[in-house]
Amino acid sequence: MKYLIVGLGNIGPEYHATRHNIGFMTVDELAKAHNATFKDGRYGFTTTLSIKGRQLLLLKPSTYMNLSGNAVRYWMQKENIPLENVLIIVDDLALPFGTLRLKGKGSDAGHNGLKHIAATLGTQNYARLRFGIGNEFPRGGQVDFVLSKFDEEDLKTMDERLTTAGEIIKSFCLAGINITMNQFNKK
Repeated sequence: MKYLIVGLGNIGPEYHATRHNIGFMTVDELAKAHNATFKDGRYGFTTTLSIKGRQLLLLKPSTYMNLSGNAVRYWMQKENIPLENVLIIVDDLALPFGTLRLKGKGSDAGHNGLKHIAATLGTQNYARLRFGIGNEFPRGGQVDFVLSKFDEEDLKTMDERLTTAGEIIKSFCLAGINITMNQFNKK
């Protein structure tokens, strides 16, 4: 069985390690834990992992956030991966920093990456792992906040949160979305 695990983010050094790039950071950490290296390919950077007979294709789209759907659709078609085996990792302003929530479907909640994926795939019925980045910004400061680096307080627990996100991804592929939601969404 093949799975497409997509970490959303923006390419370029100016976006490295920003809140909006937590999807990239999550798949980077999972790849590192399995000694996998990303290579530049069509519509993004990819690497593959094998976990207990499951093939995981990790993708960091190179399309910028607002066009993420192009990369998702391309790799789903190229690798013949069904929608139920797709997981999108996305930053979420509505959740406190480090909160992880797996959902089987849902709205884009104003997130441009999710909005483009839904428009491109023609559905919002795809799994997403929402990684809370907090929302400590003044009125009108949302863009600056999501494009800023994490603060020292967040970085204290970042490694543990990224590791837990990796466990959620592996459980999604091995045990399925319902068991994984029941196990991890309460934490």
